[in-house]
Amino acid sequence: MLLAHPALLSDLVAEYETLRVLDAEDGGTDARRRVDDVAYSLCVATGTSDIDAALVAARHRLPGARVHDDSLIGAARP
Repeated sequence: MLLAHPALLSDLVAEYETLRVLDAEDGGTDARRRVDDVAYSLCVATGTSDIDAALVAARHRLPGARVHDDSLIGAARP
């Protein structure tokens, strides 16, 4: 499987997070459409089919990422 360059993943994650904030504040059709487009791009770039999984996968590929910092692992602890 081809892997997206970390710079691309970083840009997509940053854009997705920014758009989510804009969508929450504005809720406009254009903002929602762009969120969907970026979410799809993240899924394709990470080989996932769910935006939450795509964000986790992308963040693991970013420089400085540590595997043991995964919030999903921490959530399973009592």
